[in-house]
Amino acid sequence: MAGLRSDHFNFDVNSSIASNSGKRSASIASPKLSLIFGPWSQAEYFVNAGYGFHSNDARGTTETVTPKEGLPTDPVTPLVRSKGAELGVRTEIVPGLQSSLALWQLKLGSELVFSGDAGDTEASRASKRRGIEWNNHYIARTWLLLDADLALSRARFTQDDSAGNHVPGSIETVASFGATVTEYGPWSGQFQLRYFGPRPLIEDNSQRSKATTLAYLRVGYRVNKDVKMMLEVFNLFDRQASDIDYYYASRLKGEPAEGVNDLQFHPVEPRSVRLSLVANF
Repeated sequence: MAGLRSDHFNFDVNSSIASNSGKRSASIASPKLSLIFGPWSQAEYFVNAGYGFHSNDARGTTETVTPKEGLPTDPVTPLVRSKGAELGVRTEIVPGLQSSLALWQLKLGSELVFSGDAGDTEASRASKRRGIEWNNHYIARTWLLLDADLALSRARFTQDDSAGNHVPGSIETVASFGATVTEYGPWSGQFQLRYFGPRPLIEDNSQRSKATTLAYLRVGYRVNKDVKMMLEVFNLFDRQASDIDYYYASRLKGEPAEGVNDLQFHPVEPRSVRLSLVANF
């Protein structure tokens, strides 16, 4: 299978700093190719490769002066090229189990990293990511589906810098387990447990986040063919963790003018419950 995708962007920035206002446009083409071999003995093999992109903050595409310091700066590239490929296998050799294993690689012409001073993202160095993904979906019963997924990855900047080559915020380990009840009489439901491993917060990897584990539960009951009740519990075990973490200098009252390097984070929401009533007319 072969494909070609084309994208065109128009940027129109109206800044409080007149010199940072302006218009830019950019286009990019992304060819893609997939080769699938099989099935042989209830297994098939695949190779995927292609080009993609990510867009940069529109404000950066016309920026000539830094908003905070007022220093000259160069506008960023509107659309940044990416190159990716994966090699893998899918199998159903075990009755009821669909399993896949894939090795992948992704190259980015420029990473987007968070800037604590500006409170937004900024274009950074080129990078390379490599990883492995293992996905499993098992039909245990006609009404019960189990899934388990594991992903491991390694992200590094490809342009050396004395600050270090780790990509801040790049997750190295993600795992999830889920159980879904489709139609067990009038009952249905879902349980999902997700694990996000520690990740580097700065380029030299001297500061790392903690791991985050969150659980979700949903229970549904069909009163009749037109009415259904549903109870959802978010952060089921009421874990105290972070949605996201950063490490940069900030200043509180009484602290030095240059600030103090410290962990900045956004906490996950505490356990919450939502009751819904769905009626079809």
